[in-house]
Amino acid sequence: MSELGPVRAEMRSRTRSDTRTDGGSAPASPGRVLSLIAGGSAETRADIARLTGLARSTVSQRVDALIAHGLLDEPTETGAGGRRLSRRLRLRTRDQLVLGVGLGATHGRVSLLDVAGAELATDEEPLRVADGPERVLGRVVVLAHQLLEAVGQPPSVLRAIGVGLPGPVEFRAGQPVDPPIMPGWHRFPVPAFLTTRLGAATLVDNDVNLMALAERRRHLPDAAHLLFVKMGTGIGCGIIAGGQLHRGARGSAGDIGHIRVGTDETPCRCGNLGCLEATVGGAALARRLSTPEAPLTSTIEVATLVKSGDREAVRLVREAGRSVGEVLSGLVNFFNPEAVVFGGALAAAHDQLLAGVREVVYRRSHPLATRNLRIEPSQSGRDAVALGAGLLAIDHALSPEQVNEALLTATR
Repeated sequence: MSELGPVRAEMRSRTRSDTRTDGGSAPASPGRVLSLIAGGSAETRADIARLTGLARSTVSQRVDALIAHGLLDEPTETGAGGRRLSRRLRLRTRDQLVLGVGLGATHGRVSLLDVAGAELATDEEPLRVADGPERVLGRVVVLAHQLLEAVGQPPSVLRAIGVGLPGPVEFRAGQPVDPPIMPGWHRFPVPAFLTTRLGAATLVDNDVNLMALAERRRHLPDAAHLLFVKMGTGIGCGIIAGGQLHRGARGSAGDIGHIRVGTDETPCRCGNLGCLEATVGGAALARRLSTPEAPLTSTIEVATLVKSGDREAVRLVREAGRSVGEVLSGLVNFFNPEAVVFGGALAAAHDQLLAGVREVVYRRSHPLATRNLRIEPSQSGRDAVALGAGLLAIDHALSPEQVNEALLTATR
């Protein structure tokens, strides 16, 4: 699929029911017109007139404003014998960029994309999120400038920034809330920090939500109902419902790591006992597999042991899969997803992990819910969070509301 394909599919789904209002008599805004073009529903001015019912003069006003603002291109094309063809409208991408930032416990990845979703430049380096927001985000700003310089563009081309954090996020405020592995980040104004320094609107979300977004857009575009389970130091779940990311009322939907499993009394960092994360999360497995001679300090080391054939590691990871499957079997019955996808460091050992998950889910869930259910490893890889953050930024930059506001501001 081309880079523009996922953007077009998403924009098309958003505009399908919005092209006509009030029986087709109400004019579409410039933002809606741009959505039609970005979504692939319209390629010419005539297409826009047909889909919206706008007069040709009004279509010209909308399109000319979008071109003047640098959002559309309308190159002249000629056919055989120099015959002039209908000019096709297309999204302008060369100087319309977004930034996707994925932060983990010990690393950071920053990607520069154009508004069609093409990745132009990426950098990744060790970053300890526990060092605090000013230091970590300050480094993100430096990396952003380096990427812009690498592609020969000034910061003014940035239209939006997306950030994924490894902890709970109140999405509307863009602030982390009591993140357990992020000291000093509670209620830190991440959007204000980055917007002040880079000059673009900033959106912040939990990392697993953005992993779910990236997986659905790039690899499972036909899966309207999807669960993305991140198995790392902790355990989280991103939810795609009806083709849209579902965050819940305050942004905490999908926090399956703190569902109690069985009768286990292991203390969890959240203050409760027997949470899924505390018993079979990556940190818990690393502790159980550590010996005085060979201590394990990361989830990646657990996955490496499994792939090397270590019998105890294989046993524990398969057991972890069964525990996760116990939780997911209820969610599969309740939510009835088309796919359950696993990502994160521990998912690198997906053969054993998913064997345990499938064993329980297919046994415990209703046959109708599992008839065509796919349980599989993520295809997005290590760039999933930064990519999802970039897609979130594109959604914001191309939203009709933002486009209309930008045009209105330009005319004041």
